[in-house]
This record gives sequence, C-alpha cells and structure tokens, in this order.
Amino acid sequence: MNAAALKNETRGIVLDEMLPHAPETVWKVLTSAELIARWLMPTTDFEAVEGKNFTHQTKPGGHWDGVIHCCVLEVVPFRRLAYAWKGGDERNVGYGAPLDTVVTWSLTPVEAGTRIQLVHAGFVLPRNESAFTVMSGGWKKVVRQLDEISGEDK
Repeated sequence: MNAAALKNETRGIVLDEMLPHAPETVWKVLTSAELIARWLMPTTDFEAVEGKNFTHQTKPGGHWDGVIHCCVLEVVPFRRLAYAWKGGDERNVGYGAPLDTVVTWSLTPVEAGTRIQLVHAGFVLPRNESAFTVMSGGWKKVVRQLDEISGEDK
C-alpha cells in the first residue's frame, strides 16, 4: 500500500428532506428527551442549551460500552441544533472505534412544511468506515421516524 492509500480521509453524512410539519413541531421532536428516545435512542440529561452535556446509549461493540458522549454546541430555536457526538474505544477496530464527530440539524420553513438537513460530520476513514457505513443507512431510518412522530399531533 502506498502513502496516499494510508492517508486518512474525513467524511460526513448529509441528508436533506422535506417534512410536512411546521418547524415548531419538528423542533419539539428534535429537542424533547422523551421524544428523542423514540426516534433515535435512549438519551440521558438532554436539554437544548449550549454547553449542556448528555449521553445516548446504543448497542455496545467490542471494548466500547455503547455510550455516546455529546455536548450541545449551538441552539437557534426552530432553526438549528448542533452537538458533539463522541464514542468508541481505542482498542476497537471497525464498529466501536473512536469517533469524534458533530451532528447538525438545520430547519428551514417552506410552504409545504419544513426542509430538514442533517449533517453528521467528522468520520475519519478508514478508522470510522464501519460506523460511517452503518450510520449512513441508520440516519435515513431516524429521519423517517422523526417524521412519523412529528405527525402524531395532527
């Protein structure tokens, strides 16, 4: 393998969807700890407050306990939510390898509801290749679930 092939590459997951719900409705689903547990995974101590630390719990992998450590980085009510997303263990290769990323949700009001953009940035390949692949498909399912829950109050 040559030096170029060994070089790390940073990648991100980007989803851009239209949801038939008002931005305020989508925001409520994005920022309610009880609702986050329904569309994403169990969450502890989440509040949409900059600087607030919280965790998600997912399936453990190898030496990793499955805890995702997060910190709210930016809150613009009804428009933007960003948080650090860190997890994994140095002893793991593949799923559960150290991950130091940022998740950003952007909401834009449109006539038909809300344009939602999700960017999960900072996957270092090849180290995070497994997580990148799994989460690329996983986030698509998550956005569908977020859409379903947003529609429950109608």
